[in-house]
Amino acid sequence: MAMRFGSIFGLIVVIWLVIGAVAAGQRGYFSAVPAQCSQFATISLNIVAGPLNYMGLNPVAGCELPRPS
Repeated sequence: MAMRFGSIFGLIVVIWLVIGAVAAGQRGYFSAVPAQCSQFATISLNIVAGPLNYMGLNPVAGCELPRPS
């Protein structure tokens, strides 16, 4: 029983991430290589958000890298 639950849970996670990747692709995030940290973070958040993208969630991230001294 535990093995079956793990397999089903793993399949659900993979399907969730695939749906997120499709949503990110539909928004055009894969048309160019991310040039900034915030672009990479936004793509990652959209993939993790999965089907929530189709329910109106549009995660956008920002990040600041430390400036060299």
